[in-house]
Amino acid sequence: MISQCKRVGVALALTLATLSVQAGVTIQNWTTAQGSRVYFVESRSLPIVDVQVDFRAGGAEVPAGKAGLAGLARGLLDAGAGNLDEDAIANRVADLGAQIGGGVDMDRASVSLRTLSSPAERDGAVDLLATLIQQPTFPAAAVEREKSRSIAGLKESDTQPDAILSRRFAAAVFPDHPYGRLPSVDTLASLTRDDLVDFHRRHYTAAAAVISIVGDVSRGEAEAIATRLTASLPVGQAPAQPVDALPAAGQTIRVPHPSAQAHIAVGQPGIRRGDPDFFPLVVGNYILGGGGFVSRLTREVREKRGYAYSVYSYFSPQRSVGPFQIGLQTKGSQADDALKVVAETLGSFLKDGPTESELKAAKENLINGFALRLDSNRKMLEHVAVIGSYGLPLDYLDTYRAKVSAVTVAQIRDAFRRHISPEHLMTVVVGGEGDKAAARGGVSR
Repeated sequence: MISQCKRVGVALALTLATLSVQAGVTIQNWTTAQGSRVYFVESRSLPIVDVQVDFRAGGAEVPAGKAGLAGLARGLLDAGAGNLDEDAIANRVADLGAQIGGGVDMDRASVSLRTLSSPAERDGAVDLLATLIQQPTFPAAAVEREKSRSIAGLKESDTQPDAILSRRFAAAVFPDHPYGRLPSVDTLASLTRDDLVDFHRRHYTAAAAVISIVGDVSRGEAEAIATRLTASLPVGQAPAQPVDALPAAGQTIRVPHPSAQAHIAVGQPGIRRGDPDFFPLVVGNYILGGGGFVSRLTREVREKRGYAYSVYSYFSPQRSVGPFQIGLQTKGSQADDALKVVAETLGSFLKDGPTESELKAAKENLINGFALRLDSNRKMLEHVAVIGSYGLPLDYLDTYRAKVSAVTVAQIRDAFRRHISPEHLMTVVVGGEGDKAAARGGVSR
């Protein structure tokens, strides 16, 4: 499978250098003749080009009963492509001094490239990337090997309370939605090479592709890269906007596990990308549980009562409405007490919102830390890819700090009330039986 970071070549050590953040980020945007959207930032600070191709080929696009197909398809792109086998692809990457990475989530399958900008290395690396995304062969032996690895990994993760919590929480919050359909041993075992070929044909198309390019190339060179990457893809059709999940009636789900710590998640569907309440929710969540040791949840749950070392909250906006989640770990014997404090803290926040002093501190932290999110080509690429994949405004990065600064207490309170309802909160508790048994004088197994 393609690794996240294949470090080859002394020259690529230059990519670790920190780049200065400029006052404005100019994102150029166009659509190729094949129908792919392209987002380009010219950056001459280093002789490096970063490219990412995002396809609407994530887990949400997989048919019912085939969960795991998106990840398997993405992971096998470098197992064979064109006339190259797995070893030949790895050797070609090494010879070019390039890095190929990426991944898959519910919304996107991503393939990324980092290469030197000199024409020979750049053109060779782009040609290789084009071959991987356009002509994967999905060798039968590699398919069976990766299926076996995935099944073994899933069986192992199903013994870990954190992994169990993640799966049960997704299923509870999105019971009748693709975001709640996660791979199982049965779905993985059922996948065939024909499934992979068909999924690739349907979803790795020019119309479903977003190409992000950041680095040491001109507009003309960027256009040539984008055309090369999509020239031989099927045109396809632009994907439709998915249906949002509807909040269900809240409930508490307890999953037995012999761990001493109870692993807890509380949440519900939150917001989608581009929601007008995004900035009030971002700033408000920083105050509630996203700001680490300065958040209300940390103060109430950790500092005042010592129920948990870490407690957090976050919104995960996606193409469809993604989750809002509060998470923590605590001793099994005090899980109910910790949950009561979480509920009280959230309830107070929903009722009154933050104080003006909390708001001022949150804005300062978010604004002052924003430059660190754009201090390298790679980080810039990640943001540009999100802007392109989710159709965010081209000036999103330029206006981020101003929009954070403009948020008011009333906006935060109103936005939270619109998106978070205690009656819809799902609570999943995994484990804690070991501590409960110890508290009763029993034996933890």
